[in-house]
Amino acid sequence: MLKAALGSTAFFFAAPCVVAGLVPWWINGWAEPRFWPALLLVAGGILVVLRAFIRFVREGRGTPAPVAPTEQLVVGGDFRYVRNPMYVGVVATILGQALLFLDLWLFVYAVVAWAVMASFVHWYEEPVLSRRYGRQYEDYRRAVPAWLPRLRRSK
Repeated sequence: MLKAALGSTAFFFAAPCVVAGLVPWWINGWAEPRFWPALLLVAGGILVVLRAFIRFVREGRGTPAPVAPTEQLVVGGDFRYVRNPMYVGVVATILGQALLFLDLWLFVYAVVAWAVMASFVHWYEEPVLSRRYGRQYEDYRRAVPAWLPRLRRSK
């Protein structure tokens, strides 16, 4: 489990921190905040991402990184409400920053980031998970929506 935790930590700083932190900073320099309530969306997005990373280590015994995948299919926690909580959390964090700074370019970036993530999920992750976990993943995929969380968890 230590190896999974260390790998997940490294991947956290290499991926979500860059996509939802460094790039938005590069786009607008984190200008003066103009709509403070948006911090709730930023914080919520970060929380969802952190919870997903923890779930990958504890439940999956692996990392979200394709080079060090989980041993088990991760379906607990926030994964009961949406299949891609990590990506949803990253996009929510970027959208929150777009609102916080009232920055159209950050909003455009959020849409582009989501499109890239959705393409990656469709063309890479879903086929890999289908091959790796077979019927278990297909049942999960049918039961849980990919992008818009439902209000009730799956069983």
